[in-house]
Amino acid sequence: MQKEQSVDVKSGTQDKIEGTAKILAGKIKEEAGKAVGNPRLEAQGDCDQVEGNAQKKVGEIKKVFGK
Repeated sequence: MQKEQSVDVKSGTQDKIEGTAKILAGKIKEEAGKAVGNPRLEAQGDCDQVEGNAQKKVGEIKKVFGK
């Protein structure tokens, strides 16, 4: 007997909230990196912001299509 795999799909609202949280965390990391002179932390913050913006856009698209 084979078990069905469930796929957990996030709602558009949840993606938008998580995206916004990543953006804020990224901004904090970036500013902390600048403050202590750590370019790696600054770059990580920058990457987090890009990921957050992408996730937020996915959430907006899901809302348009009613997901």
